[in-house]
Amino acid sequence: MTSHRAARLLLLAFLVLVMSSGSFAGVFISVNFGPPALPVYEQPPCPQEGYIWTPGYWAYGAYGYYWVPGTWVLAPRPGFLWTPAWWGWDRGAFIFHEGYWGPTVGFYGGIAYGFGYFGHGYEGGRWDGNRFYYNRSVTNVNVTNIRNVYNTTVINNTTVNRVSYNGGNGGIEARPTEVEERATREQHIAPTSVQMHHAQAALADPGFRASANHGRPSVAATPRAGAFNDRAAVPAREAGGAYKPENNVPRPPNTTFHASDLPAHTHPAPQSTENTKLDQKYQKQQEQLYTRQEQESQKLQQQQDRDHQRLDRQKASDAQRQTVEQKHEQQTLQMEQRHTQQLDHLQAKQQPNPRRK
Repeated sequence: MTSHRAARLLLLAFLVLVMSSGSFAGVFISVNFGPPALPVYEQPPCPQEGYIWTPGYWAYGAYGYYWVPGTWVLAPRPGFLWTPAWWGWDRGAFIFHEGYWGPTVGFYGGIAYGFGYFGHGYEGGRWDGNRFYYNRSVTNVNVTNIRNVYNTTVINNTTVNRVSYNGGNGGIEARPTEVEERATREQHIAPTSVQMHHAQAALADPGFRASANHGRPSVAATPRAGAFNDRAAVPAREAGGAYKPENNVPRPPNTTFHASDLPAHTHPAPQSTENTKLDQKYQKQQEQLYTRQEQESQKLQQQQDRDHQRLDRQKASDAQRQTVEQKHEQQTLQMEQRHTQQLDHLQAKQQPNPRRK
């Protein structure tokens, strides 16, 4: 791959990361080599009622492919299900298709992510009115905490080979069904702010890079978004296949992660409770949290900018600069994880409880 081609791919990847956080316009990342195989891991237990499993996947950033851990996420509204992200070969390149929420699970490349996502549809649970019921045969649910469960044996006819992309050399040979094609024309909701924070925190952490973990991330799945250090977070038992290092992956001279590198987040309204006063209260709480988080991000960005100015005045050595940059990356990662946990906690408190009706 020429240096010009590599630069174009890197620029495209960053543009998509920024654009996808602000809107859901079907913008895709294009890469000329496929992602690693899906790692083998267990599913952490569902934290509480209303959470839906979103499987882990390989995303692409400045240092090549990196793992975004599977996690439990609150649905943005009752009746909506998650269509996972997927990679597919098209017109000489691997194209990344962002996941989304909708009333029907759409096409996700036929990829067998497991835990109810066996290539088509979702067998891990179903909605009944405003309550979500979990299929215990394929999901990890503690019936002491969650009573709305059922057991339906799922006959999985998909060959589980851990392949993480559709089409191309060695890829999954699957095509969308009529139902999945119709699903693409239904109402969709982009990944929630909690999900975006989760993915951005994974991007910032060097341990999630395939070049560092060789296809076997130390954190493969979490009980809640961004909870990488939670005791219930699980490691990959093994890589899904032989890891093939990427050749000629672009390495910009300054690719550490700073507060200024964080793209703007979307601010979706809380889920409606059909109670106007309560909805207004939740909206105010969420806006206050976003304001505090944005102020914290700006404060950290200003602090990091002052550090850079100080290094320039002191004509610091490369070693000194590297130490500061590593500190900045860790600060940004910790802030992203903290923001994710704050959002997750607030949305869990605001989740409508049908038993109160």
